[in-house]
Amino acid sequence: MELIAGSYEQITFGYRVKTDEKEWTAKANFTHHAHTASVSSVATSERFVVTGSKDETIQLYDMKKRIEHGALLHHDGSITCLEFYGSSHLLSGGEDGLLCVWSTKKWECLKSIKAHKGHVTSMSVHPSGKLALSVGTDKTLRTWNLVNGRSAFIKNIKQNAHIVRWSPDGDKYVVVVNDRVNVYDLQTASVTATITNPKRISSVSFLNNSILAVAGDDETVRLCDVTTEKWLCEFKAHETRVKAVDSLMMEDYCVLVTASNDGFIKMWKLHLKEELESPTLLGEVNTAARLTCLAVWKPSSGQQISEEPATEATTSEDLVQELSKTKRVRISAEEVVLEDESKPKKKKKKKDGGK
Repeated sequence: MELIAGSYEQITFGYRVKTDEKEWTAKANFTHHAHTASVSSVATSERFVVTGSKDETIQLYDMKKRIEHGALLHHDGSITCLEFYGSSHLLSGGEDGLLCVWSTKKWECLKSIKAHKGHVTSMSVHPSGKLALSVGTDKTLRTWNLVNGRSAFIKNIKQNAHIVRWSPDGDKYVVVVNDRVNVYDLQTASVTATITNPKRISSVSFLNNSILAVAGDDETVRLCDVTTEKWLCEFKAHETRVKAVDSLMMEDYCVLVTASNDGFIKMWKLHLKEELESPTLLGEVNTAARLTCLAVWKPSSGQQISEEPATEATTSEDLVQELSKTKRVRISAEEVVLEDESKPKKKKKKKDGGK
């Protein structure tokens, strides 16, 4: 596997990790200096690493050929979030309020949606690949039907959220506002739990469907159970504030990866048992840069989306029924409560993804 981290110094770092020994070692594999401003977001698919920056560009790096693969130019403002779904599409969000859907075959912009009146601050794609959530500085949480690229529903959350994440099973999602994590249930679209962190939250990562790793503006990483609202354990991860957390499952344990302003990327081993013990350090690497974002790349990462043609869901009820066909999510359409349902607007397609 490889650790990919972006920095204030405009550079993206790639480290190859040897995982076959007791202590994991990370060896520098590539540095990618394609941006002219700090790197704000990074995402990985099976083949590509993409980075977004305050220089308003998305840079592509081909992990198979180990070469730069050009840039995507569409956003007018900083790139705030990037996420692949499957290996076929990339979603990007920016300070211009746009949510763009890119094809990874020809790297063209298939759809450009004016998603928020202010900035898009965060987004998350449902495990099925048919739905996405976004939050922005217009104090709304929006649900997008990725089958037809239209708004499914809008929820006014009365505050500016800066992180949104689906759980791995796709039956709930978390919305982060400053130091607070609100857990929403997909069936009812209402808050089922609220967890408050001692500091403003900078990054979260689901370790499984109930345990969430939370990093804030301090050196501690805390693990909480989003169903019981209880803090399970906490540990000092770095010398200065933790900027980003990511995770991946190995055969019988979880690996938590943390990146900090102190320049270190650290890998932690965690057994997800009933009684959580503090993680043990597997390995670390000093990048000597001020890190801003983090992603774990492994050759077989990125979920496979079913290739069968999806039926066009036009209403939110259709969307829920469409989603309930997926194996991982079981939803009954009768229980769905939708607030402020917006009428789908026809949007003109724009195509101008350049290299």
